[in-house]
Amino acid sequence: MAASETPRWRGVNHLALVTPDMDATVRFYAGVLGMRVVATTRAGPMRHYFFEIGPQNTVAFFEIDGIGTFAKPAGAPPSQTIQFDHLSFNLPDERALLDLRERLLDAGCECTEVVDHGFVRSVYFTDPNGIALEASWWAIDATGRPADYSDERVFADPEPVPAVDELRRHGQVLEAPVTRLVGEEIVDPV
Repeated sequence: MAASETPRWRGVNHLALVTPDMDATVRFYAGVLGMRVVATTRAGPMRHYFFEIGPQNTVAFFEIDGIGTFAKPAGAPPSQTIQFDHLSFNLPDERALLDLRERLLDAGCECTEVVDHGFVRSVYFTDPNGIALEASWWAIDATGRPADYSDERVFADPEPVPAVDELRRHGQVLEAPVTRLVGEEIVDPV
């Protein structure tokens, strides 16, 4: 599956999540986490607010009145079908991770101790909607350089899926799944 030129990705424009209470969401993401609210709009009856997590990178929320929420620990098996597990925000170093943990605790938010995953170190917490969140820093930065599939510090799965073997052996995946749109109308103006 060769492409003449791969997309020039520049991070996450926005990850769209759902909240039943935009005011509480703003108070947590701007007040506790210190993220700037950089844009607000309406999509039909829904508010849609954007919080900056880096240059041109945001996490956004749709406010849907009466929507139910549920909480689960990040990375734990879910009790129901979901498509989203957790969101991890990137931090520059361990000091920033420790400072964020202290900030969360000072605001009365529960937060784990620092978890060492080898190539990344993290703390886990939730937002007021029960969304599992993580903050991480790359102890071994696997980004911004060619992948070294023989580096077991970052490629630690002893039985990787066939697509990873294709990437290692051929520098590309040899086939890709076909996807289909759901519905015909896109109502989100953003």
